[in-house]
Amino acid sequence: MKRFRMWLRELSLSQQLLTIVFLFITVFGIFLFVFLSPSIDQFSDNAMYGVLHSTQENLVYYLNSNPDSVPYVIEDTITTSVTHVLYEKDHDSFVQVSGMTLTDTIKGEIRARAYLNFSGTRDYRAEVEKDDGSKAVYLFSMTRLDDGRYLASLITDEYRDVFEKSLLNAVVNMNIVVVAALFVLLMLWVMSLIVPLSQIKTYISKIRNDEKAELDIHRRDEIGEVAVALRQMEAELSEQNREKQEMIQNISHDLKTPIATIKSYSESIKDGIYPYDTLEKSCDVIIEHANRLEKKVGSLIILNKMDYLIDTLEEGDHLDMNSVIDKVMLSLKVIRPEISLVKDTEEGVCFHGEEEPWRITVENLIENALRYAKKEIVIKLREGELCVINDGPDIEEDRLDKLFSPYEKGTGGKFGLGLSIVYKVCTTYGYHVSAENLTEGVCFRIYKDEAMKPKKKRSKKQKKGNS
Repeated sequence: MKRFRMWLRELSLSQQLLTIVFLFITVFGIFLFVFLSPSIDQFSDNAMYGVLHSTQENLVYYLNSNPDSVPYVIEDTITTSVTHVLYEKDHDSFVQVSGMTLTDTIKGEIRARAYLNFSGTRDYRAEVEKDDGSKAVYLFSMTRLDDGRYLASLITDEYRDVFEKSLLNAVVNMNIVVVAALFVLLMLWVMSLIVPLSQIKTYISKIRNDEKAELDIHRRDEIGEVAVALRQMEAELSEQNREKQEMIQNISHDLKTPIATIKSYSESIKDGIYPYDTLEKSCDVIIEHANRLEKKVGSLIILNKMDYLIDTLEEGDHLDMNSVIDKVMLSLKVIRPEISLVKDTEEGVCFHGEEEPWRITVENLIENALRYAKKEIVIKLREGELCVINDGPDIEEDRLDKLFSPYEKGTGGKFGLGLSIVYKVCTTYGYHVSAENLTEGVCFRIYKDEAMKPKKKRSKKQKKGNS
């Protein structure tokens, strides 16, 4: 069965349809000849006995009312195939009422059943030898009359065979019509699947080759949902490609500036010219730009590294976040000594994940807050939640939901990669991250559960904001 399923999956939809139809026809044929045919045989026997009973009714009534007369039988398409005979057991005499001439063998069958002394009606089948030596099957129905005589009605199996074949042909023809109708409907249904799937395949091929593509599928089923998802994916990919190109251009420009400065200052010093009066000051400028360049390259390396970050840890929160926050605050408080770093944390709060990615995350959030804070930065740590709050200007409302998207442009047209790194670490370890404008300042929040995300306290647009 497993091999059959694997083989079936390798076929196209059209081939699968033909295979299913072939199997259906095979199963239908087996059902028809193995199960339905015996049922039709039984039905035919019952129908023939019903014919015998119906033709006997008037005769029985007439003979019981007029025992000394022989009834006249109206011959029609039914009664011409039925033979009626009266048998008187006491005198062992037969009186032909209608039908064919009885042979001695048939008379013997009637005589044998009459000597069983039954009452009412009895039906049976018998194989009788004809005068020419051949054998035929007869269906008998015998009824005992009020005066003790027996009315025997019989019909040959040939009439039954004709009836059975007609019935079987009618059943087969009806099933063929039903199967044909179902096959046509199934073909139409499969074609309604194949055509849009072919369009989707062509659409994907064009997107892969960077060609202009349109997917004109408007359905409400699963294929329609896939088409909508593909269109959305194509739009997102196009937007990401545009943003990547813009990011590469801006990063190239950001890297070009310190490189050009380092090169020009180095050439000037080599020629004996000091751009900043003295050799020491000129070298300090070179070192400063080298540090900027190193930091930008480091951010790119970290961002690329986070693309391959995988959560391989066992379930549960095991990393002490207080220790991580202390290490970050110790290394960053010298950047802007005039800014107060306030730690408002609960003891024993642990997060899920490794220390290094979370240290980079907290570091990026605090560095971002240091760019815009006026006097104070507050780091709050609660169970399943970390907030970094600064008292700087608000973020523009239309940028709040885009801050953590990869390649998003920051304030001043620069591409800050720090928040992209924050987003990747949080999503890898199963956390959410968001930014909110507070009454005074901005809050960057990392939280474990969506229900912990509070509503924004107010909405306010500013020309300047955080990134």
